[in-house]
Amino acid sequence: MYDSPNNPCPVIAKRAQEHRDATIAAVRPPLPDFDGLPQDSSQVPKFILTPEEIAITESDPADLVSKLTSGAILSRTVTVAFLRRAALAQKLTNCVTELLPVAALERSAKLDRYFMENGRPTGPLHGLPISIQEMIGIKGLTQNAGYMAWHDRIAAENAHIIDILIKAGAVLYARTTQPQTQLQLETSNNYFGDTVNPFNRKLTAGGSPGGEGALIGMRGSCLGLGTEFGGSLRSPAANNGLYGFKPTSLRLPTGGFMASMLAQEGIVPVVGPLSTSLEGVKLIMQTVLDSQPWDIQPSLVPIPWRTESQLERLPSGEKCLKVGVMFDDGVVMPHPPVLRAIKTVADALTGVKGIELVMWKPYRHDWAWEITSSLFFCDGAKEVTEDLLALSEPEPVLPLAADLIRLTNGGTVNSMWDWIKKRDVYRGEYAQLWRDVDVLLCPAGPSAAPLIGTAKYYGYSSQWNLLDYPAVVAPVTKVDPKIDTADPNYQPRNVKDKENHELYNAQEYEAAPVSIQLVAKRFQDEKLIEAMDLIKEKVGLPFASFT
Repeated sequence: MYDSPNNPCPVIAKRAQEHRDATIAAVRPPLPDFDGLPQDSSQVPKFILTPEEIAITESDPADLVSKLTSGAILSRTVTVAFLRRAALAQKLTNCVTELLPVAALERSAKLDRYFMENGRPTGPLHGLPISIQEMIGIKGLTQNAGYMAWHDRIAAENAHIIDILIKAGAVLYARTTQPQTQLQLETSNNYFGDTVNPFNRKLTAGGSPGGEGALIGMRGSCLGLGTEFGGSLRSPAANNGLYGFKPTSLRLPTGGFMASMLAQEGIVPVVGPLSTSLEGVKLIMQTVLDSQPWDIQPSLVPIPWRTESQLERLPSGEKCLKVGVMFDDGVVMPHPPVLRAIKTVADALTGVKGIELVMWKPYRHDWAWEITSSLFFCDGAKEVTEDLLALSEPEPVLPLAADLIRLTNGGTVNSMWDWIKKRDVYRGEYAQLWRDVDVLLCPAGPSAAPLIGTAKYYGYSSQWNLLDYPAVVAPVTKVDPKIDTADPNYQPRNVKDKENHELYNAQEYEAAPVSIQLVAKRFQDEKLIEAMDLIKEKVGLPFASFT
């Protein structure tokens, strides 16, 4: 892997792994090591943790907050449970860069004392453990964002959103893995290797916050933060049977993050929540926006989280919802389990009072990807390449990162302006087609969690980054080889479609979570979450258990 014995990367990686392992070993009571790892790791914690720890870690975060803020349970008890399950998750899926047992237990004890002395919580997240993607800065801790050359970067201050969570009473206890360059739908880097899927270790946990996806999928966390630029927050949510929300850009604060191209404006990066429940998503959004983050980061749009209903109602009182249904984007046909999930939900909504379904014809999604990929690297990938080459001897560029960098188109200010003009024309055309549709039901990706090393098609997620539409992912079912059989007569449309089609073997994807995606127009974030809530209620999602 390394061309020279003097390459510093192995030493840097060894140091990072030893530090991570030491933080895992510090968790008490200690967790066992494993001689061999099962293909499906999701059930392992139930044979090791106590019944109380299982009950706590599999609780809805909103229920936990209710107990914590009423004094019905101690923060220390909850924190110990999540530390132990997070340590197990790391041993099983390779999802953690470090645990913070000392700081987390000190923090939880302090919060418990405050409640006992004052009879009230410190804030809306009082005592709740929350996990964080590593590139989101926590004062005094590393912030390498997946680059080996950044191994010694230390956050001088907390990221703005971290300060908000701490003030709201959260306990920070786990930091999670991310891919080289961040710009991938898998999580693999030269520090730790691959983060694998809890339900099937042949498959990826997604990326860029794939560590968050695997950790929360293992119920080593119930609520976490991750970032995305082309779908990389929704990818881990979909792959691990979770709820993941990409808000409209400039709603949540991003100050204090570490990544290449932080000033990118062609496609604006965002931060958002991943959770075991939709209530967890709402909890983060309301908590952060109630703090009025635009007072600190003036580039943010000053829109509070709107708790009043955003949907119209029939005279009889039922909520109204017009749902566009898109089975595929006209470029890459999704695998059979994905199509089954969309069809099952659409069929269940048919005939529900107040809900109207219309078929959605995708509009030039191939052209959208050309615009998006051109805007990913407006500098011709100069900054990313420099960051990869910054060591005395460069770190190896991993295959998926190299594939994406090769897509670069342009590299001048004039070319950037040209692509932004094309983006804005396309946004206008798409808005005209949207008209009175409230939300669009569509695939979260072209497959269930992809086989490791194969997540190359961004179109089902990056489409909504280009348009800057909010999007939420929700779990539906799992791959079932008995019914999710391939169509032997399918004729691929193009090279990308052929590549995706040939990847499918139902047995390889067995037990992988299958999700749907719901999309709304810009700044209709609250309407989108309410619509997903309504669909969950009417349909009874999910149809499978993910615990």
